[in-house]
Amino acid sequence: MDTPIETIIILDFGSQYTQLIARRVRELNIYSRVVPYNLAVAEIERLAPAGMILSGGPASVYNSEAPQCDPTLFGLGIPVLGICYGLQLMVYHLDGEVASSSRREFGHAMLDRAVDTDLLDGLPEQQRVWMSHGDKVLSLPPGFTTIATTSNSEFAAIANIEAKLFGLQFHPEVAHTEYGTDILRNFCRSISSCHGTWTMASFIDQSVREIREQVKDDQVILGLSGGVDSSVAAALLHKAIGAQLSSIFVNNGLVREGEPEAVRRMFGNAFAMNLDYVDATDRFLKPLVGVIDPEEKRKIIGHEFIAVFEEEARKFEKARFLGQGTTYPDVIESVSIDGNPSALIKSHHNVGGLPEIMQLELVEPLRNLFKDEVREVGRQLGLSQEVVMRQPFPGPGLAVRIIGEVTPERLTVLRQADKIVIQIMKETGHYYKVWQSFAVLLPVQSVGVMGDERTYENTIAIRIVESLDGMTADWSHIPYEILGHISNRIINEVRGVNRVCYDISSKPPSTIEWE
Repeated sequence: MDTPIETIIILDFGSQYTQLIARRVRELNIYSRVVPYNLAVAEIERLAPAGMILSGGPASVYNSEAPQCDPTLFGLGIPVLGICYGLQLMVYHLDGEVASSSRREFGHAMLDRAVDTDLLDGLPEQQRVWMSHGDKVLSLPPGFTTIATTSNSEFAAIANIEAKLFGLQFHPEVAHTEYGTDILRNFCRSISSCHGTWTMASFIDQSVREIREQVKDDQVILGLSGGVDSSVAAALLHKAIGAQLSSIFVNNGLVREGEPEAVRRMFGNAFAMNLDYVDATDRFLKPLVGVIDPEEKRKIIGHEFIAVFEEEARKFEKARFLGQGTTYPDVIESVSIDGNPSALIKSHHNVGGLPEIMQLELVEPLRNLFKDEVREVGRQLGLSQEVVMRQPFPGPGLAVRIIGEVTPERLTVLRQADKIVIQIMKETGHYYKVWQSFAVLLPVQSVGVMGDERTYENTIAIRIVESLDGMTADWSHIPYEILGHISNRIINEVRGVNRVCYDISSKPPSTIEWE
């Protein structure tokens, strides 16, 4: 998508908080975009941002391998806010002095304002901020002045007011900084002159125009999974190009109970969308016979999906584009640029390899949105609460929630147990309060007693976690009576289960999914 007029770009130097900066700016109704730290100045000028934020990062500016930006960006006349490493880098490039500190500053600190500036306008003289740094500024570049201090740093906030260059040694984007959002608002609104008009409604209008411009009279095919991202992408593409979109739903036999019917009802009937339904259950389950290694399961399922999807896609000879529900975290996590200071978290491709195999161009209307923004777009497009607030579901489906071999019998057991978990979570109002809630079938049998008879049957583990982004998670303290109700129903209604356990491990060290 072309960058809107009012945009704040964030140069990523490897901070764990980079995405959080982008989120905070968007919460001000201002479009933000994370870009590589070494983005060419010519490209920055083409993007014409209203302002730039330099993120923090783990490196020292004097390290030979430290990420460096082009220092000429400080002379473009675009307002700049350097955060932590971003501040140190600005000082370093503009002839100030930075050195390792004898005392690392980590955690809360009290910030005292020294000079009145637009950046700290309207904020208290003293406020709590969150520090996380080792290096510190020893002397300022020409034209800069100190605008706030802490007990450990006489240069906790600095500014060259005339050049609109600002630096913070602390992190305004984290909740621990008392007035961090206000500081970012001052930078974006007062200093960068943004009006805060970016909304999901304006995003939809702009996306519709851009999709039509990209696709023109050609055809688009999209792999519809029933998850939030692919569902919203389908609805948005359909709004833009109508019958030029054809969606393909591949039932791999590893989906939740009732899912194929729900997808066909929603998109085939309610949206009157061209929907190609493929029941490929046997093709997926046969190669999984005897397979217990989770990575091998994933490879088999991924390979088979590409094969099935490619076969179905051949029906659409005029298709030039492949639609995908790629979102912004996918884009950021997939950045693998030479010298990028951020670790590559995962290699993302919604339907890996398909564009290359089928020689299709990608159309990814959600690639600049975070998950909550995707959900809001879905609401505005008329998708139901059940669709837009659906909890994350793994790409390989129930195969990675069955520990051990995947068989039709074990799938039936897990589907029934999982359906009960979801039903009770929704009935009690907890489903939309947690990140994920699901059942896992363990390769463990244990002794039980049912109807005065000895049983030796399966164990179900219940996993319910709370999280903001899935990167970290804590087990949810669901009331005992609800957990008891879930357990009783599973044991009484699901044939082959006589024991239910609750997973009380957090991420890290555990993961959310068991495989």
